[in-house]
Amino acid sequence: MWTEIKVVPNLMIAEMWKDLFEGEGIPIRVLPEKLGTGERARYRVLVPELKKHLIEDILRKI
Repeated sequence: MWTEIKVVPNLMIAEMWKDLFEGEGIPIRVLPEKLGTGERARYRVLVPELKKHLIEDILRKI
């Protein structure tokens, strides 16, 4: 099961978070908040529930 860790204002920022977390070996999904939206739409960054504690550790270090 996937859990939301961030909601970001656009696709570019979502991809930046994805690159950061995947660089640490954590799989990430990026989904638009609403279907059929463009690049400037808000996006949800999702992580597997079992990896959420790792994300919290990474966010504390930033």
